[in-house]
Amino acid sequence: MPVMPVLSGANLIGGLLFGSIGFVAFIYGKRMHVWKPMFLGIALMAYPYFVENDIALFAIGAVGTAALFLFRD
Repeated sequence: MPVMPVLSGANLIGGLLFGSIGFVAFIYGKRMHVWKPMFLGIALMAYPYFVENDIALFAIGAVGTAALFLFRD
């Protein structure tokens, strides 16, 4: 039997926030032909589906968003 995803308010807001940041990073990387923001964007869009803990969701999202600025060319 499949497990239902966690639908807490913080999890939904975090997924929407970091998924949106990831989408913008992916589009930016695709248009500029730069692979780092593309892959970080994909990671930011995908990870909220696998993380159930709200604190971990925001911590990983903050690190991923910071990586967009720290590892740019």
